[in-house]
Amino acid sequence: MLTSRIFYFIFIQIENQPGFLGVICPDFPADFFCHYHTGGEEERVEDQLEKVAASYDRAIEAGRGAGNPYENLPPHIKEHPHYHLWQKCAQGGASDSARGEIRGFLAPERGMRFVDLGCCLNFMLAGYKDWPSLYYGVDISARTIDLLRSFARKNSLVAGDFLCASMHNTPYPDDFFDIGACVGSLEYFERDFVRQSLLEFHRIMRADGRFVLDIPNVGSGEAQVAALVEEYLGRPDKFDLNPGEFESLLGDFFAVRKKEACGAMIQYFLTVKKTGALYV
Repeated sequence: MLTSRIFYFIFIQIENQPGFLGVICPDFPADFFCHYHTGGEEERVEDQLEKVAASYDRAIEAGRGAGNPYENLPPHIKEHPHYHLWQKCAQGGASDSARGEIRGFLAPERGMRFVDLGCCLNFMLAGYKDWPSLYYGVDISARTIDLLRSFARKNSLVAGDFLCASMHNTPYPDDFFDIGACVGSLEYFERDFVRQSLLEFHRIMRADGRFVLDIPNVGSGEAQVAALVEEYLGRPDKFDLNPGEFESLLGDFFAVRKKEACGAMIQYFLTVKKTGALYV
């Protein structure tokens, strides 16, 4: 959401450099989206995952010359009484992945593995390529992952992995990562999927690892406009938890060290708790 997602429309010249490779991320397997729910719930989750993936794939195509859709929003969004708040937040990067507070809390060091879930183009544009930790990016958009792979190859950059997958079901071993983040992604999903994602984050993080994530700052003017923008772009927000309910879910997996309201989002700075058998 917001500036971490608007990044998609800044990379046109990077992509158009000679040697840019076409889409090489393979098609999703038939059961890619169907790990969690059953019946109608499974179909709803699959539909939402496909919408989000398709929307960000289109964003990559838009960056090739079709323009920035954030600059051509319809009147019902631009005339919203809180549009100026959203615009100020989006332009100022108040809630994006590049916030200095995120790096300050995660404190990346050489020898650490860092997982970025719903990674967007953070490796390219949020400074993560310069961190001393080893970067692992996970995103559901095949074209995003292709662009990151191409960018790393062309610039001789080392990364642990660029994985085309849903954040709620990754192939990584238990206790694999030292630090992690999921910024601008959970808002697209409802309670059950969010809990499954938290369980997965917890599984792949080591005990006492540091993690940053965010949720919509429901009720804020910025969040109201952001939800309209996401709907317009074909990836509607589905988040159905208030902060208290979300923090109750967090309590099974993480200790909250601090939280900050950042425009349309609330960011949580967490450490991982490993005290019980959660995967039985």
